[in-house]
Amino acid sequence: MARLPSQLGVLLRSRRKELGLSQHETAAQGGLQQKTVSSLENDPQRCTIDSLYRLMAALKVELVLQPREAQVGSVGDDW
Repeated sequence: MARLPSQLGVLLRSRRKELGLSQHETAAQGGLQQKTVSSLENDPQRCTIDSLYRLMAALKVELVLQPREAQVGSVGDDW
């Protein structure tokens, strides 16, 4: 689960490595440039939605939105 952009990058990199793919191979599968895969893994807040979805397709993952449990003092803490 990722609640912050930095957490998303870690999850994307982890999944790519789990599949045994290089950034170059992943980029080719997603119709992206290698530098875009690197950016998504290292600085995902600067990515486009299109690039994110292309990378997710290459990594065979999907985006799932679910309600977050309210926590005391957590309003805005994640951003």
